[in-house]
Amino acid sequence: MRWSEFTDACPEIAVPARERFVRDELVLLGTVTRDGWPRISPCELDFVGDDLLMGMMWRSPKALDLLRGSPLVVHSVQADRRATDPDIKLMGRGVDLSDPAVREAYRETIRRRIEWAPDEPNYHLFAFDVERAAVLAFGDGGETVSTWNPVNGLRTRTKSGE
Repeated sequence: MRWSEFTDACPEIAVPARERFVRDELVLLGTVTRDGWPRISPCELDFVGDDLLMGMMWRSPKALDLLRGSPLVVHSVQADRRATDPDIKLMGRGVDLSDPAVREAYRETIRRRIEWAPDEPNYHLFAFDVERAAVLAFGDGGETVSTWNPVNGLRTRTKSGE
């Protein structure tokens, strides 16, 4: 499901995920290579309209993985070994976008954020189609894991730190 549908289905994960992704401006993107190996790459995300979009360099390995139909995982960046911010993970697929209006809206969004935009048509643009999500938070009381998928909905469990 596209981002707006995911936000309606699970705001408990979608809202903090959006806040985190906007703040950090960078995630780790995991894909599967043609020969079955995992690939992890940094990736910038942008929210445009009702979608979470991922722009990628033309013919980059991660873009080619997504064009082949690779599943993907997006993981929030963690810069503190104490994990003071929760880990946010989204799993799903990339939807290749060619609509000129959507691509122009993306270019305007990225231009406002970093004062630069890729030239047409020399980049790939994907919408994130969310299939699963998870948040893992650590604290003095232990860890809390929240998972979501469209079949089971949101589930949360807490494990004591004692």
